[in-house]
Amino acid sequence: MHLVSVITPLYNCSDFLEQTIQSVLSQTYTNWEMIMVDDCSKDNSLEVAQQYAAQDKRIKVIQLKENSGAAVARNTAIKVASGRFIAFLDSDDQWLPHKLETQLAFMQKQNIAFSYAAYEKMNEEGAAIGPVGVPDKVAYRDLLKVCSIGCLTAMYDTQQLGKVYMPLIRKRQDLGLWLRILKKIPFAYGIQEPLGRYQVRSDSISANKRSAAQYTWRLYRDVEQLNLISA
Repeated sequence: MHLVSVITPLYNCSDFLEQTIQSVLSQTYTNWEMIMVDDCSKDNSLEVAQQYAAQDKRIKVIQLKENSGAAVARNTAIKVASGRFIAFLDSDDQWLPHKLETQLAFMQKQNIAFSYAAYEKMNEEGAAIGPVGVPDKVAYRDLLKVCSIGCLTAMYDTQQLGKVYMPLIRKRQDLGLWLRILKKIPFAYGIQEPLGRYQVRSDSISANKRSAAQYTWRLYRDVEQLNLISA
C-alpha cells in the first residue's frame, strides 16, 4: 500500500472545492495524503480546506504568503509530499472512486514511471459534456504536437524519477512538467478507461485557444529552448 500524494492548488475555488475533496475521500484506495496549497484566495477556499483538514488527518493545508501562481503552489506541495507516487487534482475537477486503485495497479503491474488516463468533461453545473480519450503511450515529441495528458489524471513514481517539479511559469506549467519527465524516460502510458471528471470553465486558459497557443509558444521557446523552426 504505497502512499500517494495528491497535489491540489487553491485559488478562489470555494464553489467547487468540496466536490473535489469529496472525490478524494471517496477513493477505494485509502493510503493517500491530500496537500492543498492556497495561493492567497479572496473567497473562503482556505476555510473550506481547513475544515476538511480538521476532520481527516490525511488532508494537509498550506497557505502561501503572497499570490504566486499555480506552479509555485504545486511545487510547494510536491516539496513536502511524503508519497512514493505524486498525483495531481485541480480544485474544480473530480476523480471517479476507483481512480487511484486502477491507476496504481496499472503502473505497478507494468513497472510504469509515468501514467495518465482518459476522463470525462463536465460543465460548471456538473452536467456531462462528453469523454476525452487518450493514446496508449506518448513520447516527448508527441506532447510537443498535442498535449494528451489531462492534469487531473497524471501520476508519476518518485522512486523511479525522483521528485520532478513544474517550471515556474504562470500558464502551461503542467505541460512543462510532462515534458521534463519525458526527457528522463521514453514514454508515458495511458489508461483507456475514464478515471476523472474535468470541469470546462469559460474563464480557463484552455477555453481561449489563442491565449493557450501564446503560452505554449513561450514554454517551447523560453523553457524548452527549442529553436524557432522546432517551436
